[in-house]
Amino acid sequence: MKINIKFTVIAGLCSLVVVMTAATNTSKPAETNFKNLQVLPKDISEATMNKVMVGEFEDALGVSCRFCHAPNKDGDGLDYASDAKPEKQIARQMLRMTMNLNHDYFKIDTPMMGSSNIVVTCNTCHKGETFPDGDPAKN
Repeated sequence: MKINIKFTVIAGLCSLVVVMTAATNTSKPAETNFKNLQVLPKDISEATMNKVMVGEFEDALGVSCRFCHAPNKDGDGLDYASDAKPEKQIARQMLRMTMNLNHDYFKIDTPMMGSSNIVVTCNTCHKGETFPDGDPAKN
């Protein structure tokens, strides 16, 4: 009899945990305010976006945000959604190239900049330089 009571209590608690977990997982993820994303996923998290922008672009190319992003029209800060600077379009082309290399040659199903599953990154060629010279002996 004691075993049945213990089993019933444990089963009830497990059911409660399952129901509570399911209830908390059905909420919508927090929306991001990123606009004009053409290569990066529309639902990219802020942490992943920062990892891509800082780890891939700033560190690998030795540039700041201003290299690709145009200033706001009011002169305060940057307009991250703007396509006014050609460097932003070049960065998109380079992202596509890098993800294609990882997919086609390293057979990574869903390569994503900023993740640890990729082999070829911006740093593979740039090594902290904005414009790699293409000479493998110097890289």
